[in-house]
Amino acid sequence: MQVTKTAWRNVWRNTRRSGVTIAAMTFSLFMMICVTSFYEGMLKKMEANITEVEIGDIQIHDPEYRNSPSLYNSMATSEEVAAALESINYQTSERLLGSGLVASDETSAGAAIFGLEIDDDAEVSLVFERISQGEWLSESAPKGVVVGRALARTLHITIGDELVLLSQAYDGSMANDLFTVRGVLSSISEVTDRGGVFMPSDTFREFYALQGGAHRLMVKRPNNVDLDQAVIDVKDATAKQELEVKSWRELSPILATLIDSALQLMQVGFLIIYVAVVIMLLNAMLMAVFERIREFGILKAIGVSPASVLALILMEGVIQTIVAITLAFLLCIPALWYLVNVGINLAAMGNLSLMGMSFDPIFHGVVTAKTIYMPLTTMMVIVLLGVLYPAIKAARITPIEAIHHQ
Repeated sequence: MQVTKTAWRNVWRNTRRSGVTIAAMTFSLFMMICVTSFYEGMLKKMEANITEVEIGDIQIHDPEYRNSPSLYNSMATSEEVAAALESINYQTSERLLGSGLVASDETSAGAAIFGLEIDDDAEVSLVFERISQGEWLSESAPKGVVVGRALARTLHITIGDELVLLSQAYDGSMANDLFTVRGVLSSISEVTDRGGVFMPSDTFREFYALQGGAHRLMVKRPNNVDLDQAVIDVKDATAKQELEVKSWRELSPILATLIDSALQLMQVGFLIIYVAVVIMLLNAMLMAVFERIREFGILKAIGVSPASVLALILMEGVIQTIVAITLAFLLCIPALWYLVNVGINLAAMGNLSLMGMSFDPIFHGVVTAKTIYMPLTTMMVIVLLGVLYPAIKAARITPIEAIHHQ
Protein backbone atom coordinates (compact mmCIF):
# COMPACT_ATOMS: atom_id res chain seq x y z
CA MET A 1 0.00 0.00 0.00
CA GLN A 2 1.32 3.45 -0.92
CA VAL A 3 0.96 5.03 2.51
CA THR A 4 1.76 8.65 1.64
CA LYS A 5 -0.42 8.79 -1.47
CA THR A 6 -3.36 7.10 0.24
CA ALA A 7 -2.99 9.32 3.33
CA TRP A 8 -3.02 12.45 1.14
CA ARG A 9 -6.28 11.34 -0.49
CA ASN A 10 -7.84 10.47 2.85
CA VAL A 11 -7.03 13.90 4.29
CA TRP A 12 -9.00 15.64 1.58
CA ARG A 13 -11.92 13.20 1.51
CA ASN A 14 -13.58 15.39 4.14
CA THR A 15 -12.34 18.83 3.20
CA ARG A 16 -14.33 20.71 5.81
CA ARG A 17 -13.11 18.63 8.75
CA SER A 18 -9.49 18.64 7.56
CA GLY A 19 -9.69 22.36 6.84
CA VAL A 20 -10.94 23.15 10.35
CA THR A 21 -8.26 20.95 11.93
CA ILE A 22 -5.48 22.51 9.85
CA ALA A 23 -6.81 26.02 10.51
CA ALA A 24 -6.81 25.39 14.27
CA MET A 25 -3.23 24.08 14.22
CA THR A 26 -2.13 26.95 11.98
CA PHE A 27 -3.68 29.59 14.21
CA SER A 28 -2.30 27.99 17.37
CA LEU A 29 1.24 27.75 16.01
CA PHE A 30 1.06 31.27 14.57
CA MET A 31 -0.12 32.73 17.87
CA MET A 32 2.41 30.80 19.91
CA ILE A 33 5.33 31.95 17.75
CA CYS A 34 4.18 35.57 17.89
CA VAL A 35 3.48 35.44 21.63
CA THR A 36 6.85 33.79 22.27
CA SER A 37 8.58 36.52 20.26
CA PHE A 38 6.72 39.26 22.14
CA TYR A 39 7.28 37.73 25.59
CA GLU A 40 10.97 37.11 24.91
CA GLY A 41 11.35 40.69 23.74
CA MET A 42 9.41 42.05 26.71
CA LEU A 43 11.35 40.03 29.28
CA LYS A 44 14.65 40.86 27.57
CA LYS A 45 13.77 44.56 27.62
CA MET A 46 12.72 44.43 31.26
CA GLU A 47 15.98 42.75 32.22
CA ALA A 48 17.98 45.17 30.07
CA ASN A 49 16.21 48.11 31.71
CA ILE A 50 17.21 46.75 35.10
CA THR A 51 20.81 45.85 34.24
CA GLU A 52 21.79 48.42 31.63
CA VAL A 53 20.13 51.51 33.04
CA GLU A 54 19.78 51.34 36.79
CA ILE A 55 21.42 48.40 38.57
CA GLY A 56 23.96 46.75 36.28
CA ASP A 57 24.65 43.03 36.01
CA ILE A 58 26.61 42.97 39.27
CA GLN A 59 27.31 45.49 42.01
CA ILE A 60 30.19 45.53 44.49
CA HIS A 61 29.96 47.41 47.78
CA ASP A 62 31.67 47.68 51.11
CA PRO A 63 30.10 44.96 53.33
CA GLU A 64 28.43 47.61 55.52
CA TYR A 65 27.23 49.97 52.80
CA ARG A 66 23.85 48.49 51.87
CA ASN A 67 22.85 48.04 55.51
CA SER A 68 24.06 51.51 56.41
CA PRO A 69 24.40 53.77 53.33
CA SER A 70 26.93 56.36 54.34
CA LEU A 71 29.51 58.57 52.70
CA TYR A 72 32.09 56.92 54.95
CA ASN A 73 31.35 53.30 53.94
CA SER A 74 33.35 53.37 50.73
CA MET A 75 35.72 50.87 49.10
CA ALA A 76 39.26 52.16 49.44
CA THR A 77 40.54 49.58 46.92
CA SER A 78 37.90 50.19 44.24
CA GLU A 79 40.49 51.09 41.58
CA GLU A 80 42.46 47.90 42.28
CA VAL A 81 39.29 45.79 42.05
CA ALA A 82 38.24 47.51 38.83
CA ALA A 83 41.64 46.86 37.26
CA ALA A 84 41.47 43.16 38.24
CA LEU A 85 38.03 42.76 36.68
CA GLU A 86 38.90 44.62 33.50
CA SER A 87 41.90 42.32 33.06
CA ILE A 88 39.43 39.42 32.65
CA ASN A 89 37.21 41.37 30.24
CA TYR A 90 34.61 42.65 32.72
CA GLN A 91 33.68 46.30 32.22
CA THR A 92 33.42 48.37 35.39
CA SER A 93 32.48 51.83 36.54
CA GLU A 94 32.91 53.49 39.93
CA ARG A 95 29.96 55.34 41.37
CA LEU A 96 30.01 57.79 44.25
CA LEU A 97 26.80 58.04 46.26
CA GLY A 98 25.66 60.80 48.54
CA SER A 99 22.57 62.58 49.77
CA GLY A 100 21.62 66.11 50.61
CA LEU A 101 19.18 68.92 50.12
CA VAL A 102 18.65 70.50 46.72
CA ALA A 103 16.97 73.89 46.37
CA SER A 104 15.83 76.20 43.61
CA ASP A 105 14.51 79.75 43.83
CA GLU A 106 11.05 78.46 44.74
CA THR A 107 11.35 75.27 46.77
CA SER A 108 13.60 72.48 48.01
CA ALA A 109 13.67 68.68 48.17
CA GLY A 110 15.80 65.77 49.29
CA ALA A 111 18.32 64.52 46.74
CA ALA A 112 20.19 61.31 45.98
CA ILE A 113 23.48 62.49 44.50
CA PHE A 114 25.47 60.34 42.08
CA GLY A 115 29.06 60.96 41.03
CA LEU A 116 29.99 59.21 37.77
CA GLU A 117 33.11 58.50 35.75
CA ILE A 118 31.40 59.67 32.57
CA ASP A 119 33.25 57.55 30.00
CA ASP A 120 33.44 54.42 32.16
CA ASP A 121 29.79 54.65 33.15
CA ALA A 122 28.72 54.75 29.52
CA GLU A 123 30.26 51.26 29.13
CA VAL A 124 28.10 49.68 31.84
CA SER A 125 24.97 51.84 31.98
CA LEU A 126 22.67 53.40 29.40
CA VAL A 127 21.31 56.06 31.74
CA PHE A 128 22.91 58.68 29.46
CA GLU A 129 20.44 57.63 26.74
CA ARG A 130 17.48 58.55 28.97
CA ILE A 131 17.93 62.29 28.55
CA SER A 132 14.54 63.84 27.71
CA GLN A 133 15.70 67.47 27.79
CA GLY A 134 19.13 69.04 27.40
CA GLU A 135 22.39 67.10 27.40
CA TRP A 136 24.21 64.48 29.42
CA LEU A 137 27.14 65.21 31.71
CA SER A 138 30.38 66.53 30.26
CA GLU A 139 33.86 67.01 31.72
CA SER A 140 33.91 70.39 30.00
CA ALA A 141 31.01 71.52 32.21
CA PRO A 142 31.95 70.31 35.72
CA LYS A 143 29.19 72.31 37.43
CA GLY A 144 26.52 71.03 35.04
CA VAL A 145 24.21 68.41 36.57
CA VAL A 146 21.44 66.13 35.30
CA VAL A 147 18.31 65.70 37.42
CA GLY A 148 15.34 63.32 37.54
CA ARG A 149 12.17 64.43 35.84
CA ALA A 150 9.99 64.42 38.98
CA LEU A 151 12.62 66.42 40.85
CA ALA A 152 12.69 68.98 38.03
CA ARG A 153 8.91 69.37 38.34
CA THR A 154 9.09 69.65 42.13
CA LEU A 155 11.74 72.38 41.97
CA HIS A 156 10.13 74.09 38.95
CA ILE A 157 13.44 74.08 37.09
CA THR A 158 14.43 73.54 33.49
CA ILE A 159 17.58 73.55 31.36
CA GLY A 160 19.96 76.37 32.30
CA ASP A 161 18.40 77.05 35.72
CA GLU A 162 20.55 77.11 38.83
CA LEU A 163 20.12 75.01 41.95
CA VAL A 164 21.90 74.82 45.29
CA LEU A 165 23.10 71.57 46.87
CA LEU A 166 23.56 71.34 50.63
CA SER A 167 25.03 68.38 52.52
CA GLN A 168 27.71 67.36 55.00
CA ALA A 169 31.21 66.82 53.61
CA TYR A 170 33.47 63.88 54.41
CA ASP A 171 35.48 65.98 56.84
CA GLY A 172 32.37 67.06 58.73
CA SER A 173 32.18 70.55 57.27
CA MET A 174 29.15 71.97 55.46
CA ALA A 175 29.12 71.14 51.75
CA ASN A 176 27.28 73.63 49.59
CA ASP A 177 27.66 74.82 46.04
CA LEU A 178 25.77 76.26 43.08
CA PHE A 179 25.13 74.09 40.02
CA THR A 180 23.50 74.52 36.61
CA VAL A 181 20.87 72.13 35.26
CA ARG A 182 22.36 70.62 32.12
CA GLY A 183 19.80 67.90 31.47
CA VAL A 184 16.58 66.28 32.67
CA LEU A 185 16.09 62.51 32.56
CA SER A 186 13.05 60.63 31.35
CA SER A 187 11.47 58.18 33.78
CA ILE A 188 13.93 55.60 35.12
CA SER A 189 12.88 54.60 38.63
CA GLU A 190 10.95 56.14 41.48
CA VAL A 191 14.09 56.98 43.48
CA THR A 192 15.96 58.51 40.54
CA ASP A 193 12.92 60.38 39.21
CA ARG A 194 12.10 62.00 42.55
CA GLY A 195 15.57 62.90 43.79
CA GLY A 196 18.33 61.91 41.39
CA VAL A 197 21.12 64.43 40.78
CA PHE A 198 24.00 63.24 38.56
CA MET A 199 27.36 64.98 38.34
CA PRO A 200 30.94 64.13 37.26
CA SER A 201 32.93 62.20 39.86
CA ASP A 202 35.57 64.93 40.20
CA THR A 203 32.85 67.44 41.00
CA PHE A 204 31.35 65.03 43.55
CA ARG A 205 34.73 64.56 45.26
CA GLU A 206 35.31 68.28 45.40
CA PHE A 207 31.81 68.93 46.75
CA TYR A 208 32.10 66.29 49.50
CA ALA A 209 35.87 66.70 50.12
CA LEU A 210 36.22 62.99 49.32
CA GLN A 211 39.69 61.89 48.26
CA GLY A 212 39.64 58.29 47.08
CA GLY A 213 37.61 55.11 46.89
CA ALA A 214 34.07 54.54 45.63
CA HIS A 215 30.77 53.52 47.18
CA ARG A 216 29.69 51.25 44.36
CA LEU A 217 31.41 49.39 41.57
CA MET A 218 29.05 48.51 38.74
CA VAL A 219 30.09 45.51 36.65
CA LYS A 220 28.96 44.46 33.20
CA ARG A 221 29.65 40.87 32.23
CA PRO A 222 30.82 39.75 28.74
CA ASN A 223 27.99 38.75 26.40
CA ASN A 224 29.08 35.11 26.32
CA VAL A 225 29.07 34.65 30.11
CA ASP A 226 25.86 33.86 31.99
CA LEU A 227 25.01 35.69 35.19
CA ASP A 228 25.76 32.87 37.63
CA GLN A 229 29.20 32.31 36.14
CA ALA A 230 29.84 36.05 36.13
CA VAL A 231 29.14 36.24 39.86
CA ILE A 232 31.62 33.42 40.46
CA ASP A 233 34.26 35.17 38.33
CA VAL A 234 33.78 38.49 40.13
CA LYS A 235 33.93 36.84 43.56
CA ASP A 236 37.14 35.04 42.55
CA ALA A 237 38.67 38.31 41.33
CA THR A 238 37.77 40.05 44.60
CA ALA A 239 38.56 37.12 46.92
CA LYS A 240 41.40 39.03 48.59
CA GLN A 241 39.09 41.93 49.40
CA GLU A 242 36.35 41.94 52.02
CA LEU A 243 33.63 43.14 49.66
CA GLU A 244 29.99 42.32 49.01
CA VAL A 245 29.29 41.02 45.49
CA LYS A 246 25.64 40.83 44.42
CA SER A 247 23.98 40.15 41.07
CA TRP A 248 20.95 42.17 39.99
CA ARG A 249 18.78 39.18 40.88
CA GLU A 250 20.01 39.30 44.45
CA LEU A 251 19.67 43.08 44.61
CA SER A 252 16.12 43.02 43.18
CA PRO A 253 14.75 39.56 44.02
CA ILE A 254 11.12 40.62 43.59
CA LEU A 255 11.74 41.89 40.06
CA ALA A 256 13.66 38.71 39.23
CA THR A 257 10.79 36.59 40.53
CA LEU A 258 8.23 38.57 38.55
CA ILE A 259 10.22 38.11 35.34
CA ASP A 260 10.53 34.36 35.98
CA SER A 261 6.81 34.16 36.78
CA ALA A 262 5.95 35.89 33.51
CA LEU A 263 7.86 33.19 31.63
CA GLN A 264 6.06 30.45 33.56
CA LEU A 265 2.72 32.15 32.87
CA MET A 266 3.51 32.09 29.15
CA GLN A 267 4.22 28.36 29.34
CA VAL A 268 0.92 27.75 31.16
CA GLY A 269 -0.88 29.68 28.42
CA PHE A 270 0.81 27.52 25.82
CA LEU A 271 -0.32 24.40 27.63
CA ILE A 272 -3.96 25.52 27.77
CA ILE A 273 -4.07 26.37 24.08
CA TYR A 274 -2.34 23.17 23.01
CA VAL A 275 -4.59 21.02 25.20
CA ALA A 276 -7.54 22.50 23.30
CA VAL A 277 -5.78 21.68 20.02
CA VAL A 278 -5.04 18.08 21.01
CA ILE A 279 -8.66 17.53 22.08
CA MET A 280 -9.92 18.87 18.77
CA LEU A 281 -7.37 16.85 16.79
CA LEU A 282 -8.16 13.70 18.77
CA ASN A 283 -11.86 14.18 18.11
CA ALA A 284 -11.33 14.76 14.38
CA MET A 285 -9.08 11.74 13.96
CA LEU A 286 -11.40 9.47 15.97
CA MET A 287 -14.31 10.54 13.78
CA ALA A 288 -12.23 9.77 10.70
CA VAL A 289 -11.43 6.31 12.09
CA PHE A 290 -15.03 5.46 13.07
CA GLU A 291 -16.30 6.53 9.64
CA ARG A 292 -13.85 4.14 7.97
CA ILE A 293 -14.07 1.05 10.17
CA ARG A 294 -15.47 -1.07 7.33
CA GLU A 295 -12.71 0.25 5.06
CA PHE A 296 -10.04 -0.75 7.59
CA GLY A 297 -11.69 -4.17 7.89
CA ILE A 298 -11.43 -4.69 4.15
CA LEU A 299 -7.78 -3.60 4.17
CA LYS A 300 -7.07 -6.11 6.93
CA ALA A 301 -8.97 -8.81 5.03
CA ILE A 302 -6.84 -8.37 1.89
CA GLY A 303 -3.62 -8.63 3.90
CA VAL A 304 -2.70 -5.11 4.97
CA SER A 305 -0.75 -5.33 8.22
CA PRO A 306 -1.69 -3.43 11.41
CA ALA A 307 1.61 -1.56 11.13
CA SER A 308 0.60 -0.25 7.69
CA VAL A 309 -2.77 0.95 9.00
CA LEU A 310 -0.99 2.61 11.94
CA ALA A 311 1.43 4.31 9.53
CA LEU A 312 -1.50 5.44 7.35
CA ILE A 313 -3.28 7.26 10.18
CA LEU A 314 -0.03 8.76 11.47
CA MET A 315 0.81 9.95 7.96
CA GLU A 316 -2.57 11.68 7.71
CA GLY A 317 -1.71 13.56 10.89
CA VAL A 318 1.76 14.39 9.56
CA ILE A 319 0.34 15.78 6.31
CA GLN A 320 -2.09 18.03 8.14
CA THR A 321 0.70 19.17 10.46
CA ILE A 322 3.07 20.00 7.58
CA VAL A 323 0.37 22.05 5.85
CA ALA A 324 -0.39 23.86 9.13
CA ILE A 325 3.30 24.58 9.81
CA THR A 326 3.80 25.95 6.28
CA LEU A 327 0.78 28.25 6.55
CA ALA A 328 1.78 29.38 10.05
CA PHE A 329 5.29 30.30 8.94
CA LEU A 330 3.94 32.25 5.97
CA LEU A 331 1.69 34.21 8.33
CA CYS A 332 4.51 34.70 10.84
CA ILE A 333 6.88 36.45 8.42
CA PRO A 334 4.99 39.79 8.28
CA ALA A 335 3.81 39.49 11.90
CA LEU A 336 7.32 38.98 13.28
CA TRP A 337 8.67 41.78 11.09
CA TYR A 338 6.09 44.10 12.63
CA LEU A 339 6.84 42.98 16.20
CA VAL A 340 10.60 43.34 15.78
CA ASN A 341 10.72 46.60 13.83
CA VAL A 342 7.59 48.48 14.97
CA GLY A 343 6.65 46.86 18.26
CA ILE A 344 3.54 47.24 20.38
CA ASN A 345 2.98 50.60 22.03
CA LEU A 346 1.42 50.33 25.48
CA ALA A 347 1.60 54.08 26.17
CA ALA A 348 -2.20 54.16 26.47
CA MET A 349 -1.79 52.24 29.74
CA GLY A 350 0.07 55.23 31.19
CA ASN A 351 3.52 55.28 32.74
CA LEU A 352 4.64 51.65 32.95
CA SER A 353 6.47 50.86 36.16
CA LEU A 354 7.13 47.76 38.21
CA MET A 355 8.41 47.83 41.78
CA GLY A 356 9.49 51.44 41.28
CA MET A 357 11.28 50.69 37.98
CA SER A 358 9.97 52.49 34.89
CA PHE A 359 9.86 50.92 31.44
CA ASP A 360 9.67 52.20 27.90
CA PRO A 361 6.03 51.69 26.77
CA ILE A 362 7.06 50.37 23.32
CA PHE A 363 7.86 46.65 23.48
CA HIS A 364 9.55 44.91 20.55
CA GLY A 365 9.60 41.23 19.80
CA VAL A 366 12.76 39.26 19.19
CA VAL A 367 13.41 36.32 16.89
CA THR A 368 15.71 33.63 18.23
CA ALA A 369 15.99 29.89 17.78
CA LYS A 370 13.80 29.49 20.87
CA THR A 371 11.09 31.64 19.26
CA ILE A 372 10.66 29.01 16.55
CA TYR A 373 11.67 25.66 17.98
CA MET A 374 9.76 25.82 21.28
CA PRO A 375 6.26 26.32 19.77
CA LEU A 376 7.11 24.05 16.83
CA THR A 377 8.41 21.20 18.98
CA THR A 378 5.44 21.49 21.31
CA MET A 379 3.04 21.39 18.35
CA MET A 380 4.65 18.24 16.97
CA VAL A 381 4.44 16.49 20.35
CA ILE A 382 0.79 17.54 20.69
CA VAL A 383 -0.05 16.23 17.21
CA LEU A 384 1.63 12.91 18.00
CA LEU A 385 -0.42 12.61 21.19
CA GLY A 386 -3.61 13.51 19.36
CA VAL A 387 -3.08 11.06 16.49
CA LEU A 388 -1.49 8.12 18.26
CA TYR A 389 -4.61 6.79 20.00
CA PRO A 390 -6.85 6.86 16.87
CA ALA A 391 -4.02 5.27 14.89
CA ILE A 392 -3.63 2.43 17.41
CA LYS A 393 -7.40 1.93 17.48
CA ALA A 394 -7.52 1.68 13.67
CA ALA A 395 -4.57 -0.74 13.63
CA ARG A 396 -6.34 -3.08 16.10
CA ILE A 397 -9.57 -3.35 14.10
CA THR A 398 -10.22 -6.90 12.84
CA PRO A 399 -12.25 -7.86 9.74
CA ILE A 400 -14.87 -9.54 11.99
CA GLU A 401 -15.33 -6.36 14.04
CA ALA A 402 -15.62 -4.32 10.87
CA ILE A 403 -18.35 -6.62 9.46
CA HIS A 404 -20.48 -6.30 12.59
CA HIS A 405 -19.89 -2.55 13.02
CA GLN A 406 -23.08 -0.53 12.80
